[in-house]
Amino acid sequence: MPLYVVATPIGNLEDLTPRAARVLREVECIYCEDTRHSRRLLDSIGVRAPLRTLHDHNEDRQTHAIADEVAAGKSIALISDAGTPCISDPGFVVVRELRRRGLPVVSIPGCSAVIAFLAAAGLPTDTFQFVGFAPRKHQARQDAIAAWLSSSTPTVLYESPNRIVELLAVVAAMESSRQVVVARELTKLHEEWIHGDAAHVHDVLAARDSIKGEIVMGIAGRAEVQTSDDELQGWVEALSATELRTKQIATLLSERLRVPADDVYRRVVDTRARTPLDGNERS
Repeated sequence: MPLYVVATPIGNLEDLTPRAARVLREVECIYCEDTRHSRRLLDSIGVRAPLRTLHDHNEDRQTHAIADEVAAGKSIALISDAGTPCISDPGFVVVRELRRRGLPVVSIPGCSAVIAFLAAAGLPTDTFQFVGFAPRKHQARQDAIAAWLSSSTPTVLYESPNRIVELLAVVAAMESSRQVVVARELTKLHEEWIHGDAAHVHDVLAARDSIKGEIVMGIAGRAEVQTSDDELQGWVEALSATELRTKQIATLLSERLRVPADDVYRRVVDTRARTPLDGNERS
């Protein structure tokens, strides 16, 4: 029998899939982060399988026990408090060990806060980076935010309600006009979305006496600056009159202006063919 990695609702119990409910009723044992929290969900769908804990503090110890049980043919499910196990939740170490041993793992898909967020955030979704929770230590946090802001790819992260205002303050200090989206309590009764530039979203949340609930935040990617044809040609002509080699100019302008290096190279060759410098070839 495989280990079933089962996604559970992030708030609304109606989001549990029929397949997930069936698997949870059929397995012999379920590993979860918090037995009290999970028992409420499982009782609501008539699951009576025994519960055992798997969390950040015992995952290494439990991993071999779970792998041994799966190897012995026992049917086991792994769930987290909410959403999909292994996505900023325990489970990765277990799955890696089972894969190492050649044991079967089956994903029972369903809710994931990051995917639920992206579906309604209005950010580009052809590519994005999910970074889990923001670092807590000051310098690591500063460095991480700087990296996210320098990326052309949207960044999605989880954050504590106790730290979201501080996080937004740093983003706003670095680039106040960067577009961000904050979603609070996804799928729950008090679901809320706040979007706009970083300074605005910060001010909205900072004005509150308290902030509660699970939070997902998205930071728009850095806008690519479009270089006009005239601007590019101006750079090409200016640098073509120097002693720089054609390949050096192509590399330099490609990196600075974010244009294809081969396009720059051809332009430099054409420009220098029309206005050679002392008859010297600089390829």
